[in-house]
Amino acid sequence: MNLLRHIIIILCLLLPVSAAGQTQLYENYIQRFGPTAVEQMKKHGVPASITLAQGLLESAAGTSTLARKGNNHFGIKCGGTWRGPYMLRDDDAPNEKFRVYKNAQESYEDHSLFLRNGRRYASLFQLKPTDYKGWAHGLKRAGYATSPTYASALINIIERYDLTRFDGMKSLSRHERNELEKEEKLTRRAGDHPIRKCNGQFYLVAQPGDTYASLAKRMKIREKKLRAYNDVDAKTPLKPGDVVFLGKKARKADKKLKTKHHILQPGESLHTVSQIYGVRLDRICKMNPIGEFYHFKVGDRIRIR
Repeated sequence: MNLLRHIIIILCLLLPVSAAGQTQLYENYIQRFGPTAVEQMKKHGVPASITLAQGLLESAAGTSTLARKGNNHFGIKCGGTWRGPYMLRDDDAPNEKFRVYKNAQESYEDHSLFLRNGRRYASLFQLKPTDYKGWAHGLKRAGYATSPTYASALINIIERYDLTRFDGMKSLSRHERNELEKEEKLTRRAGDHPIRKCNGQFYLVAQPGDTYASLAKRMKIREKKLRAYNDVDAKTPLKPGDVVFLGKKARKADKKLKTKHHILQPGESLHTVSQIYGVRLDRICKMNPIGEFYHFKVGDRIRIR
């Protein structure tokens, strides 16, 4: 009984951690593909909340085999009209053919066209753009998925993550579209290295075995340029956990920050600060001039903008 009790206690402790992990996974997916869903809504009329909820559900927030290996975020099968590449996966029957895309953006575009051009989904486009419940139930009735709880699953995701906020958003600007395309290109090159953004610039975090040379080759950036982006010389080694910016950092820290200063912590240097906030090291030095014999110490206020 004691062993069983311990197992139950451990499981109870793990459940909140697992739920928190899933929430973060979902939030990351929403942040990454929210703008894409809005753009698709403006182009083709599918509510962004529905597109995001389907993407989250069908791709397990981008972690499914179809999403990772085939860039298929919506579980769309080949059908009779598909002439592109495909991959075999067991679904309602063994070895069913699923569409494979060059990137996630292509998957989102095809999903919109799949609904817009499909006769059985035509009635959905007569609904109000804000009627996500009508869309969810309509997709189920039209046979998009065989699960009897498909509609309620979509509705739960939309309401839990407040996805209706995307339904009222304006179309993306040209700059936003360019940034979205750039992020997608970097994501394809990065493979198992998640692409993140700080102060307007994309970066990744070094993993064991990475070097500046290997990352430069992977990301198709000259090593000399990659080192320059990160303010390191030719002899500086790359350590696991190091931030590696993939483009030129900004001149000042983000204006959204509440403070203009960083308090120097043990083990930190001006270079550390420049990497934390995505600010060029020469600009950090210019904002924090020092005398000939002064060395920054723990507790110093380092200006970042």
